[in-house]
Amino acid sequence: MKKKMMGGLLSLSLVGMALSGCGAAPAKEQGDSNAAAPAPAKGEPTQLVISTWGFSDDFFKKEVYAPFEKEHNVKIVLEIGNNAERLNKVRQGSSSVDLIYLSDYYAQQGIEAGIFEKIDRSRIPNLKDIYDVAKAPLGEDYGPAYTIGQLGIAYSPKAAGKDIKSWSDLWSPELAKKLTIPNITSTSGPMMLDMASLAAGSTSFDADKAFGKMKELNKSVVKYYGQTSEFVNMFAQGEIAAGPIMEMYMKDVKAAVPDAKFVSPTEGGYAIMNTVNIVKGSKNKQLAEDFINWHLSKEVQEKSAKAKVDSPVNTTLQLSGDDTQGITYGKDVVGKLRKLDMKFVNQNLKAWIDRWNKEVAQ
Repeated sequence: MKKKMMGGLLSLSLVGMALSGCGAAPAKEQGDSNAAAPAPAKGEPTQLVISTWGFSDDFFKKEVYAPFEKEHNVKIVLEIGNNAERLNKVRQGSSSVDLIYLSDYYAQQGIEAGIFEKIDRSRIPNLKDIYDVAKAPLGEDYGPAYTIGQLGIAYSPKAAGKDIKSWSDLWSPELAKKLTIPNITSTSGPMMLDMASLAAGSTSFDADKAFGKMKELNKSVVKYYGQTSEFVNMFAQGEIAAGPIMEMYMKDVKAAVPDAKFVSPTEGGYAIMNTVNIVKGSKNKQLAEDFINWHLSKEVQEKSAKAKVDSPVNTTLQLSGDDTQGITYGKDVVGKLRKLDMKFVNQNLKAWIDRWNKEVAQ
């Protein structure tokens, strides 16, 4: 198959697919975040606008949104789309969003653009129960990660002709013309550069070694994918035998190829964090903080984990057996994940994309 590069910034998620949009709520005036919202008429619910991806919509409406609406007399309105398009709407002021869910990669861009409120951590008591790495992934002033997934390797032992244990195994001759790799413009693209630097033997990130190693891998790559559906389709059709993917998508991969395995490489899988932040100018800042606290609660986190919707960050959960399969679970697992410095990534991404297009995906 001809190698292709996918344009635009995409997310794999927690990460990655462009989702169909829905009508946006009417725009509201931006103003002082501490100003009180106009008091609703007696019995009239307050509108809370949430920007999110839209996956597992039925689950969220029933298990996350409906109980909060009932408890707080709230009407939740959703703005749906991928990371890039939703972030751009808020940047441009064409959105009435109170809360926005983004991968940490895009959330860092939002911080640098100055579009998020600083949260009051004293109003989010459930923060004390989540993994330390999730409490303030982008700084104490900003929102937590409500889920942490991992990027590892999915492969078919039969098609690959070998067991895969390490990132460096992707360079094995058995995988020639059997491999797919995330596009540099996807959320996990920069992780591929870090992975290549590791495989080249560098203990700290070395861009020259990373690009050199990726250029070596190019001959084995069938396609640089931008959407998880592409990975699953190629796997199902026998076009590929292996490739990096988020663990949460293994249920789709295994449905297509029953003998598929997921491995967290010996060097460590990569943490992919989805964050929640309050948009600057929201008239419902305290209500938004209440919602963040609710999403971090044991009740919501446990239901999300058991439904295989999101990997939990709340450490009070006690899962076992099948409930732990297909999610990133446990302090030991999360503690071994590699985490990129998203500020460093954003500072260098444009140059990396240009170099990737010239040197790697030719």
